[in-house]
Amino acid sequence: MSHDAASEGLDLPALVAALERTAAERGPDDATALLLRQARDALLAKQQEADTERSRYRNLFDAVPDPVSIIAEDGTVLDLNKAGMQAYKRPREEIVGRNINVLNPDLPRDHLVPVWETLNRGETYVIEVTNMRGDGTRFPVEVHSANINFDGRKSIVAVARDISSRRLAEMRYRELMETIDKGIVVNNRELVVQYCNGAAMRIFGIREDQRVGQELALDRWHIVDEHGREMQRHELPAQRALDTGQMVESVLLGMYHRERKHLIWLTATSVPQFAPGESQPSQVTTLFSDVTELKRDSALFDRAQSLAHIGGWEWDIGRDRVYLTDEAQRILGAARPLVTLDDVLSCLRESDRRRLRGALDLITAGGQGFDLELQGTQADGHPFWIRVIGDAEPGDPGASRITGTMQDISQDKQAEETLRIQARTDPLTGLMNRDAVLTELGARLADPERAQVAVLYIDLDRFKMVNDVLGHNAGDELLVQASDRIRGAVGTDGMIARFGGDEFLVICDAGVDPHLPEKLAHAVLGAFADAFRFGKDEFAITASIGLAVSPSDGLRPQQLIQNADIAMYDSKHRARNGWQSFTQELAQRQQDRLQIETQLRRAVDNEEFRLVYQPQVDLRNGRIIAGEALIRWQNHQLGELRPDVFISHAETTGDIVRIGSWVLREACRQVAAWRDQGLGIVRVAVNVSYRQFAGDDLADRVRAILTEFDLPGAALELEFTERVLIEDAPATLRTFADLRQLGVMLTIDDFGEGYSALNYLRRLPIHGLKLSPLFTEGVPNNRSDVAVCQAVSAIARSLGLGLVAEGVESEAQRQFLLNLGVPVGQGFLFAPGLSPDEFARRLADAPLERVLHA
Repeated sequence: MSHDAASEGLDLPALVAALERTAAERGPDDATALLLRQARDALLAKQQEADTERSRYRNLFDAVPDPVSIIAEDGTVLDLNKAGMQAYKRPREEIVGRNINVLNPDLPRDHLVPVWETLNRGETYVIEVTNMRGDGTRFPVEVHSANINFDGRKSIVAVARDISSRRLAEMRYRELMETIDKGIVVNNRELVVQYCNGAAMRIFGIREDQRVGQELALDRWHIVDEHGREMQRHELPAQRALDTGQMVESVLLGMYHRERKHLIWLTATSVPQFAPGESQPSQVTTLFSDVTELKRDSALFDRAQSLAHIGGWEWDIGRDRVYLTDEAQRILGAARPLVTLDDVLSCLRESDRRRLRGALDLITAGGQGFDLELQGTQADGHPFWIRVIGDAEPGDPGASRITGTMQDISQDKQAEETLRIQARTDPLTGLMNRDAVLTELGARLADPERAQVAVLYIDLDRFKMVNDVLGHNAGDELLVQASDRIRGAVGTDGMIARFGGDEFLVICDAGVDPHLPEKLAHAVLGAFADAFRFGKDEFAITASIGLAVSPSDGLRPQQLIQNADIAMYDSKHRARNGWQSFTQELAQRQQDRLQIETQLRRAVDNEEFRLVYQPQVDLRNGRIIAGEALIRWQNHQLGELRPDVFISHAETTGDIVRIGSWVLREACRQVAAWRDQGLGIVRVAVNVSYRQFAGDDLADRVRAILTEFDLPGAALELEFTERVLIEDAPATLRTFADLRQLGVMLTIDDFGEGYSALNYLRRLPIHGLKLSPLFTEGVPNNRSDVAVCQAVSAIARSLGLGLVAEGVESEAQRQFLLNLGVPVGQGFLFAPGLSPDEFARRLADAPLERVLHA
């Protein structure tokens, strides 16, 4: 479509009049007048051509019976035909010039993105949506969109077809499908079920809470033809209809459900269905009728029963004659035909003979039928399990004949036993699992003769490190190797289980040899003496063991295991690679721990925390350059508690997140208070738990606190442990980048204590490292500590990172660190944690020194 003169803002009649007037002034023979008249005629001809084109476009546009709209790139409606005004029951001016949302207010903000992606590929975009009329009523439409150049603008032409009638027809079709008494199943080309009506669900015995596709999966059914022969997939009516593209009518099928042991007979007609423009069927619809009742007495039914390993039997009581079908004879596996009841009973084990005889006698005495599971042995020695159902012959008043079925359930019983073993076994290590060991321990404690039982609770030290560094496959391999070592150490003296994760239990008898638990603990520790190898990597993995013995340490399984667990944790905290017996002192410590955790939850609300500030100083002259906020807790019941006592509990319970948030805000509040006292901006370092870091809102929280106290980001330093280096690199990078953008200084605390992932360290946007006091305390005399300090200093220097040494307590340490090139330190050599007022006093005495720490 092209622009006309009016669309460009020109007054065409005035222009024509001007041309005529100028030509008349020039005279009839003037050449310029001739050119002006020719220009006038050309303009009039072009106007007539444009009017004709515009009229033709409008007539054609309005002749389309479906609503058609022209839409600009930003979603503005540029034009709408008459059918659209009628469909939407709105005048043109209420739609044209407004966003397409006026016709569909439910459209998402970026709804045009997939439309343009499709159109830019040269394809037509088709979608079903619900549009709105002027009176607020809705109606479904199928919209076809294509590219169009409208008045020189890249636009969309959208044709919306009302599909209300089609939706109504589909609804009525579904209602018909659900009310018809024939079963209807629709499958795709892979025979996956797409639809199943209510009649089909009743025929196949599928409940409303079951998944139809799963219940009708071919592997759940044994399908036979009218001769009782098992049918292959390509012979099934639905598959034949898909393969040939033709209807397959009235095929007789026997369908036996493998799990429910139930047989139904059906007649099936399958009709292929083709998608528009396709030569191959896209799906197939099959109609079923249940003809089981018609087939019940036929020979085919007997054949199907044999496929299901079901045989029939009858006992003529008066003649003591037993009649067995061929399948029943095969199931019992006798060397000769069985003709009397004693012949049948002889195939069973003694206890089951009595059970079957008693059930038969009950029927002859006028009692009810029976349903028994019995065990026996075939003539070749193979054991079997059978399910025998029996009842008096209907209409026989004297119960002279008893009939029934006999089903081979040996495979089911074997499967049950396999499942029972699997349910008790840890799939990775092959050891007993948690449920199994609890059951066994409960049985032993309930037996007075075996109630003196010991539990060894074994936890692998540093297992998480292998998992984090080498991955879960290596972690699984470590668990397998560890379980093998424990097996070798325990031998036949105990029962071993994997209790969960990297935790194992050993149950042993403490009655005969009271020292056996300790002997096994030493044996297990010895088994972990050699390092574990994973390819080129070698790891020293040890074990921490806790012992608990009944009845002194517990009378119930959970109590005994819990006390062994308490002893294990005590052993781990004392020194790994050891064992510890449970004592009442440990129980009291556990009680104290619970009390601490209980009080900890209320500590923030009760305003029991306070912060002290340890100076960070220039090691050359001792002048303060920053401070680290250290938390203290004064509880009204427990008194003053050290951070090393309660921080680990806070990490375990998750209270560290709330406490850490309080510390952040309080530290920033104090920095603002010092600023207002005229002391300038003091940078304060705050420790951040990994639990805080792992949350989604750390950067937002820091931003809000800085804004609250009108502080620059440089006033805050956040210290993280090395755990952030190996937990989740992408999330770590995002959070660190957000924090650094705020101007916050980022430091890795206690660097060198953990397994530092140097690859991540290189990529993280951090400012500095803090050398752990674990290493500074040994310098300059301890060679290992000196080597670690030198290595960390070299890492910081090579990566351009600042370095702070913690735990500086002597002049020798300060001099060593200075010689090493460490510029900043903190420790008791300079000051302990100071109250805010004392810290401020020291700042006032010696103004803050600005030292680069990044």
